[in-house]
Amino acid sequence: MRNKSIEATIEDAASPETRLARALGPLQLTLMGIGVTIGAGIFVLTGTAAANYAGPSIAISYTIGAVATALVALCYMEFASTVPVAGSAYTFAYVSLGELVAWLIGWDLILDMTMGAGAVASGWSQYVTDFLATFDIHLPASVSGPDAAVNIPAVLVILVLTAILASGVRTTSRINTAMTMVKLVAIVIFLAIGVTHIDAANWSPFIPASQPVGGDGDMWEQPLLGWAGLGADATFGMAGILTGGAIIFGAYSGFDIMASNAEEAKRPQRTLPIALLSTVAVCAVLYVAVALTVTGMQHYSKLDNAAPITGALKAAGADWAVRIVGIGAICGLTTVVMIMLLGQSRVFLAMSRDRLLPEWFSHVHPVTRSPRRITWTLGLLVAFMTAVLPIGDLAELGNIGMLTSFIVVCVGVVYLRRSRPDLRRGFRTPWVPVVPAVAVLLCLLLVGNLPLITWARFLGWMAAGLLIYLCWGRRHSKVATGELATGATPGTAEDHAMAEGRKT
Repeated sequence: MRNKSIEATIEDAASPETRLARALGPLQLTLMGIGVTIGAGIFVLTGTAAANYAGPSIAISYTIGAVATALVALCYMEFASTVPVAGSAYTFAYVSLGELVAWLIGWDLILDMTMGAGAVASGWSQYVTDFLATFDIHLPASVSGPDAAVNIPAVLVILVLTAILASGVRTTSRINTAMTMVKLVAIVIFLAIGVTHIDAANWSPFIPASQPVGGDGDMWEQPLLGWAGLGADATFGMAGILTGGAIIFGAYSGFDIMASNAEEAKRPQRTLPIALLSTVAVCAVLYVAVALTVTGMQHYSKLDNAAPITGALKAAGADWAVRIVGIGAICGLTTVVMIMLLGQSRVFLAMSRDRLLPEWFSHVHPVTRSPRRITWTLGLLVAFMTAVLPIGDLAELGNIGMLTSFIVVCVGVVYLRRSRPDLRRGFRTPWVPVVPAVAVLLCLLLVGNLPLITWARFLGWMAAGLLIYLCWGRRHSKVATGELATGATPGTAEDHAMAEGRKT
């Protein structure tokens, strides 16, 4: 239960060997949030979740996800403005709930972002395959698409984006801004075309009748709550809406990634709350609008593929728009993969700074101020995972990791309010403990509707992480050895001002 003080956390982040560059303003950070949030949910998972779980009521799933996200984001804003350093939920847990919880959440976040990036890269591969097909260029099914033995396009895009990330956050931000603009234009074009091709019959019934899970009786495909007798063992209906919400909840993970980049934000106490709220509001509206449009254009049972948006346009006969929206989708998914890899590297950086992972990883390049060792290590890991795992497994594993980290952050806000009531906070979550409690309940409801097989894989991953902590982190962490920052550390004037403000 030993924890790390907020003051020591901020001073460690200012070390010249590991310090990141503060280069992101409110607009850049908001575009980064939209860039990572608008992508997989719209361009990939909307069709999969509608076809297999919720039908047209996937729009309700997105609404539930938006409410849960807004409540969790309020908790994140308090932490991110108070402890504006890399690490997101890992760092927040370390300064509030202790080292073991922090390690498990850090390990959990690695799973979340690794699998999330892999899932989006798989969808990116399908969109690229479909886009090339419009020019009569057909990639072999054995190396691209959902049934590929090794998904070569997905692996290549991860490696290219890893190289971009290694060049520094300023380059990453510029590329993200350009691609995000293209993506938003493509979504507007899709909505403008889609509303003219909506057939209301496709929305009937809006909430399909409940059906038993797994026609072959496979126990592992049951939701956890259904298996435990606490919920409906079914797809579609209300159970399907909740399961669909759990599957697509990763679509709202942008604010979590933004929090992991808090250390690279200018004036984080002001920048982060503005960017977080703006991202959640814009993305919630776009998700619901696209979900209603795509399920109105084509029957939900035909949307079970990795490229449902362009598929719906083809079915509507709008072939001329397929290429335009396809380019937007490719750009959109590219930014999602890139920013997820960025957030993942920052969590890993924070863990290695604390020596819960080898300190060798924490060094940053003296010119680009990017953690190249971490970036390439994790990029190669994600490329391998993407090559061997299907998109559905990747998405579900990513979501269970994210929901778990959200629960810990909400609990941490309440705990820190009691343990450090005099702490200077850049933003205060309203109505504590009511808001965190409701957020926790919604997250538990969503995570309980993930399949048993996802839970089994998640618990196996966490068990491996616990073993690593017991063998390495427990004895080598800076908190364990007493090697925490105790005095002034070289860094920027803003770094020192934040550290001094919290000491006061």
